[in-house]
Amino acid sequence: MDNEKINYSDDNIRTLEGVQHIRMRPGMYIGRLGDGRNPSDGIYVLLKEIVDNSIDEFAMGYGKQIQIDINENKVRVRDFGRGIPLGSVVKAVSVLNTGGKFDDKAFKKSVGLNGVGTKAVNALSKDFYVCSHRDGQCAWARFECGELKEQGDGPTKEKNGTLVEFVPDPALFKEYNYNLDFVESMVKNYSYLKKGLALNFNGTVYKSENGLLDLVNENLSEEPLYPPIHLEGEDIEIVLTHGNSYGENIASFVNGQNTRDGGTHLAAYREAIAKTLKDFFKKNYVPEDCRQGIVGAVSIQIQEPNFEAQTKVKLSSVYLWEKPASGEHGQTIRSFINDFVAKNLDNYLTIHKEIAPIIEEKIKNSQKEREEISGIQKKTRERNKRANVYNRKLRDCRYHFNDKVTEKTQDDIESSSLFITEGDSASGTITKARNANYQAVFSLRGKPINCYKESRKRVAENEELNLLISALGVEDDLENLRYNQIIVATDADDDGMHIRMLVLTFFMKYYPDLIRRGHVHILQTPLFRVKNKKENLYCYSIEEKEKAINKLKTGVEITRFKGLGEISSNEF
Repeated sequence: MDNEKINYSDDNIRTLEGVQHIRMRPGMYIGRLGDGRNPSDGIYVLLKEIVDNSIDEFAMGYGKQIQIDINENKVRVRDFGRGIPLGSVVKAVSVLNTGGKFDDKAFKKSVGLNGVGTKAVNALSKDFYVCSHRDGQCAWARFECGELKEQGDGPTKEKNGTLVEFVPDPALFKEYNYNLDFVESMVKNYSYLKKGLALNFNGTVYKSENGLLDLVNENLSEEPLYPPIHLEGEDIEIVLTHGNSYGENIASFVNGQNTRDGGTHLAAYREAIAKTLKDFFKKNYVPEDCRQGIVGAVSIQIQEPNFEAQTKVKLSSVYLWEKPASGEHGQTIRSFINDFVAKNLDNYLTIHKEIAPIIEEKIKNSQKEREEISGIQKKTRERNKRANVYNRKLRDCRYHFNDKVTEKTQDDIESSSLFITEGDSASGTITKARNANYQAVFSLRGKPINCYKESRKRVAENEELNLLISALGVEDDLENLRYNQIIVATDADDDGMHIRMLVLTFFMKYYPDLIRRGHVHILQTPLFRVKNKKENLYCYSIEEKEKAINKLKTGVEITRFKGLGEISSNEF
């Protein structure tokens, strides 16, 4: 572009007032937009931001019930807490960096502390209505896309609390719909974390009497080796048991927030369990053997938690509380959890003497299998290295070429991907089309073995899967995962679907946490291309193909894609 044609002047400088910035850059506030088919989509973040405020009221001792209704994408949330102070109703939902949670006296251990959440919901909603009821008086306001349209106040006969109604803006969330199963799962988690709180979702009441113990028991996929251990203390609750499945299945929460990607508290929990078991048995067991097959949960309450993003799925706080301005801070989360687990789990195992031998037997079996598998994998890797197979199968990305020198930002980490393809043709197409900075390609040769039927030893001896494990970097610990996104990219034919299922079976059996944490994806490739001289349409089903033919009408040319290799890199 000719630089002389670019006029950069005062007219180019813009100040975004109120919530305009949220509408222009929604990803900064709610992550992905989406259409509701993924539980991480923005419409669920909007719902959660409102419910979190109601949960915080319950946590402070006000209101024992929350009503949540979703009807044709209109959301209604009514709590029975203190209600927003009447003179601040408009400011609380529309003025950034305004809220009661900056005051530790009003909210000690809440999730939302930066005064953004409700404003984001308001800004990103086609219609937004808020009404606060306090001691016989109410104040209300109605907004459209964050702009105040009308407000009022007056007497009320309703109980104290806050009502929020909103409809996510379809101009931003394209053709969206709430998946009520996702919402139900969210509501259940709230009930487990706040014992005694009744959440009425579309007429069904969810209430837990046993907290995280109910969560673990209701989500067990197999009979545990021993009854789950449930330990509670001030600002901490943990559950622990073991099963015969592979990997770790640990749910983590902070102030009622489901931290899907874990963080400092989950790392501390994992460390504390392994260390306490090693000390109890007075054996230098490897931590991963202590945690193999573990099923559990951890929830802590802290002041002013810090998360890696506004979506709050990974805790980054180091301390139980911290005042950056003065440099003051409390105990570290790591030592807090370690101290609690060391004392209480040791006491539990000492009292319940029948459980300790079961746990130690599980550890020994895991150790034996790990050592056997490790030896097999080492021999396989050495054989493949001599044959230079690894370099032929993995086309790595620049992001990993020099781990010591490259400074990796959070965006870099989130962008890193590995495409798992079948055959040279498909891998060649993706390799040409990829962004080589962040996207790597791993090429399978034929169909991998069916891991559902095979032993772990047989899987370890398999060259294809062994090399895939090495490429992912998860031989020893999932925390060493080299790519944030693992994308299974197979042909859209019967063989491709079969290979996809075999690869997914491998992850589901031996690395289920990669799926639970949202790392594993499927590349959905088109079955048909329908085009005429003016337009190309890509179709993923026969029904879509017929609609495309009817739309384009004349001069239609139909291509059936049997494999990724048939799609040019530019088109891909």
